[in-house]
Order: sequence, then structure tokens, then C-alpha cells
Amino acid sequence: MTEQTAPAEETIPFRRECPFSAPSSYMKMLADDPVSKVRMPNGDHIWAVTRYEDVRAVLTDKRFSSDNTQPGYPVFTVERPAEQPTRTMINLDGEEHAESRRDVMAEYTVKRVKDLRPQIQQIVDERIDALLAGPRPVDLVQEFAIQIPALVMSKQLGVPMDETDFFLSQAAPLVDVKTSETDRAQHMGQLAGYLMNLIAQKEENPGDDLLSRQIAKGRENGTYNQEALVYMAFLLLVAGHDTSTSMISLGTLALLQHPEELAKVTADPAKAPAMVEELLRMFTVGELAGARVATEDVEIGGKVIRAGEGLLALSNAGNHDPEVYPEPEKFDIDRPARSHLAFGHGAHQCIGQSLARLELEIVYTTLFSRIPGLKLAVPFDELKFKDYSPGYGLEELPVTW
Repeated sequence: MTEQTAPAEETIPFRRECPFSAPSSYMKMLADDPVSKVRMPNGDHIWAVTRYEDVRAVLTDKRFSSDNTQPGYPVFTVERPAEQPTRTMINLDGEEHAESRRDVMAEYTVKRVKDLRPQIQQIVDERIDALLAGPRPVDLVQEFAIQIPALVMSKQLGVPMDETDFFLSQAAPLVDVKTSETDRAQHMGQLAGYLMNLIAQKEENPGDDLLSRQIAKGRENGTYNQEALVYMAFLLLVAGHDTSTSMISLGTLALLQHPEELAKVTADPAKAPAMVEELLRMFTVGELAGARVATEDVEIGGKVIRAGEGLLALSNAGNHDPEVYPEPEKFDIDRPARSHLAFGHGAHQCIGQSLARLELEIVYTTLFSRIPGLKLAVPFDELKFKDYSPGYGLEELPVTW
């Protein structure tokens, strides 16, 4: 089979012609050439894998590395980084990754996440109180979707609530491919400096939060590393916040546009978890998390990926593979979607997925039960989407009731 390259005018991330469907280029790749070349924002061409089973295979194959310091690893920014990129937990391999993951896994057990429900519910109710007391129309992205995960994460990490706006202002440019490397480095430095000071305060005066518990655990077993904890907090703040923000606004839009699916949950609240899974499958906002580089020659889908070549396991394409999800463009909460790839797969599967699921379930059910008349304040065609961002989402979502 001849090597195929994505159309010259298209660059990862591909534009989604319809927010509820995968890009048409993905569907063409799935049908014609499931393992092919795509162009990155900096002009590089790398491999892209689109079939559900091939995506799963890549994400469990140890011959594909997550180490972003290796030559050939996909670069998502227009400019090439001038300095060696920072390695967080998601960029570690093997036992180094497993050890880093074990350090924080206790924070995401079923019991600990379940214990967070009252706090998340309170945060959501307070933000809805503010919406109801404020002017209309309102931008649900700025006044709700951005705020909820920021406040939840602040509570979890022990960030003072009056300081969440600072880390939001520093985190947003880091997930925008248009941010220059100079500005990116400045925002990363300011956020890292803030986290370092916060952790230093908790070393002296620990509280009941994730950072304090990590400090205590590290000191107890003699492995405490302040720099590693800064990187962990950085990852949780930036990655977790952006994806949750996008899912809150996109999921709300989907339910507004598909009232028949919302009615199913209104009639039977037990369907709420299934609704969340189908929304996660349909949008797959963190689809570029499957970036890898081959450490040796590997055959995938009939193509040989050479050692040192970059690759993207496109989970959004996999989640729209018609061989696995018939009529993948259809929003159907009765579809068995729990095996979707929105949280990745394998050793690097999202560590905070249980928290994300709970947060989304509380947000959607509470928002529509408390504001049953919620509706768009502008025509659907006027909505603007973040096609340029590694994390897909809405620029704004004007609503009224």
C-alpha cells in the first residue's frame, strides 16, 4: 500500500466540521488508509493511527515511548521549543512512570472520589446560584465551565479559593498552540513558581489536601522530592482543568441540541452515567494525548513505523470507528460506550477519570434540573469552537433561560 499524507491544507488538529462528529478526514482515513501520515503545526509529518483496535494496540505497546525529550516525538506547537521540554508523569515510561503514578493513585480511589461528591455538589450549586442571580444572557464557558473544574481542583490540591484566577490565567495559554514559545515559557515559569511556593507553605503547615498528603507520604518513606511534586501538581492543574472545562460546555451544548436524549435522563436519573460516557466518546476532547515515538521498528495496520518516528494514536478517530460504534456520529445514551478511548488506554490511561466522570454527572444533572429552561442565546451557527487547540472545546457558550 502506498504511503498516504493528509490533504496539504490540513494540519493537526484537524477541524471538526460538526462538533458532534469526528473530522471528515478521520473518517476518510478510517475507510481508506487507517495508518497514514499527517502534518503537524510546525510542518513535521508523522504517523497517525485511526482504527479503534490499532489505537488500543499502540497505547499498550512498550515499543512506543511517551518520552517527549526523545527525537521524533510529535511537537504540537508552531515553533519548536528552544529548550528541552519538561517531563511530567505522562511523559515517563516503564517503571519510572509506574512509580510516579503509584504516588498519586490513592487520591483517586473509588472511596476518596465518592467522598468528594458533597464538595463538588456544593461548588456546582454555588456557581448556579451566581448564574441565576446575574444578568442574562451569560457565557456559560467563562462563568461556569471554566470555574467548576478550577474550584474542584483548588479544593483537591489545597489552593486558596481566592487564588484560582491566577492559575487559570497562567494555564490557559499553555494549551493554545498559537502561544509563542517565549510566552509559553513565561507562563510555565510563573505557574511553577506559584506551585513551588504553595508546596513550601504546605511543608510548614500541612492541611487536608492532596499536596499535603503527598508531602507526608514522601517524608515518611524517605522519597520526598519537591520538584517532582511541583511537576505533578502542574500536570493535574493544566491537563485536568482544560479537558473538564471543554466537556462541561460541549456536553451542555449537546444536551441542548438533543433534548430527546436529555429527556431520557430526566425520566430516569439512573441513565446519567451512561449519558456521560456517550458524551465523552462523542467529543474525545483530549484526543492528542496519544502522542508517541517508536523506539524500534513496529508494524501497525500493515505499515512499518521506523524507530525514531513520531506517531499519534488518534482516540477521537477510534471512538468514531464504525466497526466498533455503529452510526458513530449519532448521540445515543443507550449505546454501550464505556469502553471508549476518551481517557486513553493502557498504562497511561487518565488517572483522574473517576473524578472527571463524577464531576460531569453532577454538573449536567444539576444544571438542567435547576435551570430547566436553559437555551442558547445565539444561533447555533454563530458558536465558535477551539479548532486550533489540542483540547477541543468552545470559545464561548451564550445561554439564557
